[in-house]
Amino acid sequence: MRSFYIRDLKIEKPVVQGGMGVGVSLSRLAATVANEGGIGVIASVGAGLFEDDFKSDYQAANQRALRNEIRKAKSATKGVIGLNVMVALNDYKEIINTAVDENIDILFLGAGLPTDVPNEIGIERYKSSGVKVAPIVSSGLAAKIILRKWDRGFNMIPDAFVVEGPLAGGHLGYKKEDLFKEEFKLENLIPEVLAEIKPFAEKYGREIPLIAAGGIYTGEDIYNIQKLGVKAVQMGTRFVATNECDATDEFKNEYIKCTKEDIVIIQSPVGLPGRAINNQFLKEIEAGYAKKVTCPWLCLKSCAAEKAQYCIGQALANAKEGHLSEGFAFCGANAYRIDKIISVKELFAELEEGYDRAAANDAGSN
Repeated sequence: MRSFYIRDLKIEKPVVQGGMGVGVSLSRLAATVANEGGIGVIASVGAGLFEDDFKSDYQAANQRALRNEIRKAKSATKGVIGLNVMVALNDYKEIINTAVDENIDILFLGAGLPTDVPNEIGIERYKSSGVKVAPIVSSGLAAKIILRKWDRGFNMIPDAFVVEGPLAGGHLGYKKEDLFKEEFKLENLIPEVLAEIKPFAEKYGREIPLIAAGGIYTGEDIYNIQKLGVKAVQMGTRFVATNECDATDEFKNEYIKCTKEDIVIIQSPVGLPGRAINNQFLKEIEAGYAKKVTCPWLCLKSCAAEKAQYCIGQALANAKEGHLSEGFAFCGANAYRIDKIISVKELFAELEEGYDRAAANDAGSN
């Protein structure tokens, strides 16, 4: 697998470990991935839910937790560490500024359009920080809007983009009825996003690498998707079933024991569809049973907390800690293919082997 660059940042392996909240991808997983040459990513959403004082001062708890996780990750690796941030979070601006304070290498910004990042950080501070910005989009139109806003407003452009297809796990940037349409397949989205990126890359005289996400499972998948023009891939599901994932074994075992039929699309209290592993908790929600909702602080702007059947942040935190009777696990479409827990090192070796095999087969057929 070939290395690639995001501006002056060299990444040895074209693999970005997806940011998985709440608490599934924190410093341990991120640092281990970075040590293998990929980009290790901490998820910012809900990190503060594991602090003792989250009910009394969630925002302070969240900032403290993020600082600690970033510091722990950076102390454990000389590799590249990223932070995944949802633009829809109420403390989004505080989070990205905390990340800059802590010298994060790259910000992956999704669940909204990050059109004003230089202002939100401060233009001169942003320029001097060296932090890279990679918006996560689900269409060429979204990429175009971001690029135009940055170009016209700041005379600059983001450093990379992630295009996430509908086979990804967690909250999805699509309408439920669009998830299985041909036009929204990752393979069809990639050319669309590349076409929007190209004129801005030419204008600024530099590459804007595209990273593909959603449903990528094997080294062969990585090789084949790169043939469409992407420089790297983002993978979340594969990294859950690793020894170094920050979730409990009870959470990881949900992946190991699930079948294809267990993977369902739910409607989240925050107003988005999401892909998850069905369990008794979700079946009760589907049947109309409401869980006790105590909202210490409105995490997401779009959450209808007063009408919600349950608090999704607390449900995901419960699941991460292994309490699956009071929560559930988000997952990607291929989670059912996982049958054991392995190390991150073993996973990278497996991906490399598959990649090389696909490359050799391709060369042999030409």
